[in-house]
Amino acid sequence: MDSRTRIILLKLIKKQLLDEVSGCISTGKEANVYHALNASEEEFAVKIYKTSILVFKDRNRYVDGEYRFRRGYCRHNPRKMVAMWAEKEFRNLSRMRAAGIAVPLPVAVKGHVLVMEFLGKHMIAASTLKEVSFETLEEWEETYVSVVEILRMMYHSCKLVHADFSEYNLLLHQSKVYVIDVSQAVEFDHPMALEFLRRDCANINSFFESKGTGVFGLKQLFYLIVDKALKFSRERVRELLKERKEGVGEEDRFSDALFKELHIPRTLFEVEPEKLFTASEEQLDIIKRVAGFDEGNLKEMPETIREEHSGDSESSEEDKDEEKTEEKAKKKDPFEGMSKKERKQKVKLEKREKRKNKVPKHIKKKAEKKNHK
Repeated sequence: MDSRTRIILLKLIKKQLLDEVSGCISTGKEANVYHALNASEEEFAVKIYKTSILVFKDRNRYVDGEYRFRRGYCRHNPRKMVAMWAEKEFRNLSRMRAAGIAVPLPVAVKGHVLVMEFLGKHMIAASTLKEVSFETLEEWEETYVSVVEILRMMYHSCKLVHADFSEYNLLLHQSKVYVIDVSQAVEFDHPMALEFLRRDCANINSFFESKGTGVFGLKQLFYLIVDKALKFSRERVRELLKERKEGVGEEDRFSDALFKELHIPRTLFEVEPEKLFTASEEQLDIIKRVAGFDEGNLKEMPETIREEHSGDSESSEEDKDEEKTEEKAKKKDPFEGMSKKERKQKVKLEKREKRKNKVPKHIKKKAEKKNHK
């Protein structure tokens, strides 16, 4: 710990939030987590973000384009950058807690130090899903259903995408799945939010498949999370999982492989009108579910409207060509037919005329001072 970190911890002790800070619970690429107690012997986790050795250097892609950081983000000052990262995690935890998602209770944030509820007992932290070993397959399946529910609640209730959702950031505490490490979580309107969500879905499926659990296809799980029209419940998820187990073919695997490569538009503004007419069924399905289009399949649009659209596009292209030729005709060279000496002379005369009407600098400054007063 450096001197700045120790000063922050002393301030927290003076405020009686903490009484003592003991050993390190876990270490990571962005922070170390320490165990702490208050005067009432309550346990806390103190997350201290690294400021000098920044292993996690790819923070920009999680921040650029997010509304909460529209006024700027200090990339060149590591301490300010990490303090903002800690504040971001505090806000995300608070939002998720308010929505009813199981996360550690955030207590306080000061600079690059975050104090939150400790998940565990007597300095022994709760196990991650990676470390858990269930006796039956049914327990793994029930955990999978809980994880799917968390992803959907995060997206619809909190308007957040975790962006690093894996077995390492999920704890099992008191038979309940808790989400941790939400500093990189982005809002659902972030430019890369849906790309991050698709990656989260792939991570979770990969882990639970390794445990022998039946899982949804990547595309099916993604739609299960983002589709507003779907009536979501744990019972419905269990039913869909049973149906999935009964019939998984090559078509499903091919569809998931194709879905991994597709661009996912967040809104209809991101889709070019011309592409709506040539889009495949797969692309139209994504537009309908994710971009909020609910007016039916565009493939069924009457041919007359398509012809009108194509005619309009052709005529508009012709109009553009005509405008370009007119602009070229208007823009005649003012020095046409002149020799080099004549051109120089003309430029000199034009500059001389401009200088005649030029306001001296000292008069300009006086006028600016008067205006400010």
